[in-house]
Amino acid sequence: MSDSCQNLPKISQQRPRSRTTVGKSGDVKSLHQEHPKQEAVTNSHAESADFGLSISGINKGSGEENVRPQKGQIIDFRGLLTDAIKGATSELGLNSFDCNPDPSERLLKPLSAFIGMNSEMRELAAVVSRDIYLHNPNIKWNDIIGLDAAKQLVKEAVVYPIRYPQLFTGILSPWKGLLLYGPPGTGKTLLAKAVATECKTTFFNISASTIVSKWRGDSEKLVRVLFELARYHAPSTIFLDELESVMSQRGTAPGGEHEGSLRMKTELLVQMDGLARSEDLVFVLAASNLPWELDCAMLRRLEKRILVGLPSREARQAMIRHWLPPVSKSRALELRTQLEYSVLSQETEGYSGSDIKLVCREAAMRPMRKIFSALENHQSESSNLPGIQLDTVTTADFLDVLAHTKPSAKNLTQRYSAWQSEFESV
Repeated sequence: MSDSCQNLPKISQQRPRSRTTVGKSGDVKSLHQEHPKQEAVTNSHAESADFGLSISGINKGSGEENVRPQKGQIIDFRGLLTDAIKGATSELGLNSFDCNPDPSERLLKPLSAFIGMNSEMRELAAVVSRDIYLHNPNIKWNDIIGLDAAKQLVKEAVVYPIRYPQLFTGILSPWKGLLLYGPPGTGKTLLAKAVATECKTTFFNISASTIVSKWRGDSEKLVRVLFELARYHAPSTIFLDELESVMSQRGTAPGGEHEGSLRMKTELLVQMDGLARSEDLVFVLAASNLPWELDCAMLRRLEKRILVGLPSREARQAMIRHWLPPVSKSRALELRTQLEYSVLSQETEGYSGSDIKLVCREAAMRPMRKIFSALENHQSESSNLPGIQLDTVTTADFLDVLAHTKPSAKNLTQRYSAWQSEFESV
């Protein structure tokens, strides 16, 4: 037992000094004979000393050590031991192991302090808390190529109200809802990750699986708990990805809509109305690939609606240069390119950012396929591969890949433009 408790703090005896030294069992007995009235206290100290615990140096505001207790004073050993263990734990964690807290990890308030909820609601709160970003996605504004207008509006809605709250009062109160819509692969989710990285808010990454339950009545309860948790952890950002999956137009489903789905949608609308009437720093950021399927009541509550369209020619050129620079090194692999970026940016018109990344990966894979047979014939006990010399990726290689990789959302461009002209709010 002594080996297992060596790391615990030492407890020095807080009692009047005596000529009798506490060392051996005989000394403790003589001490009891001299001070029979303090026998109970001494026994407690002796038992604590056997376990290696110590409460010395615990001061509550006086700044003095080894305070001599007065006669008849009741000593709160439980409180002293609790403080000692807390101090030893922090010292052991930070000093002994040099454990510095990770600044990229967000510390949340404990759910035990989530008052005003019964046990059922706290269980639902634990379910919703799983979708909180605890780690930094490490996506910054400068990492997003293009989308300057969208980034500026997101900053006005989320970043600036938190950084300069004195400017956003009265009629200038911050927006409570923002919708990012556009073709898939254009950077809507990337903007949300930048918000989670740059804004230092509690970020709820919510999908349909989070707030839709098969149990009757649980879906609307999950929606309510979501917004209560967002207020509890404020400032917060609630990101609703693929919004059309949970807030499609009511009454349009063939055969009628299920009442559970209607109750969940109604609760979501009610909670968003509550945000508009409150001063809580809770912001709803939504993304949708099919904005024409959204309910009109939800569109009214999403005050800003921003089209995240296909990248411009300058943005496409910057993306190709980013993914296929003239020289790129990765461990023992070196890839060289000879590309006419201006020509390629013109040829990739209609491609989304995700499509361009896919084309760049395929172009870089072409020279890699030529050496697979040589790598399979290379037999060595070590895992280290010999120096690999890849062929240079040329403009002709890129155009050949482009001919076999079609854009994913080029045909929807006109439909997004038509919806923007009718429902735009920037």
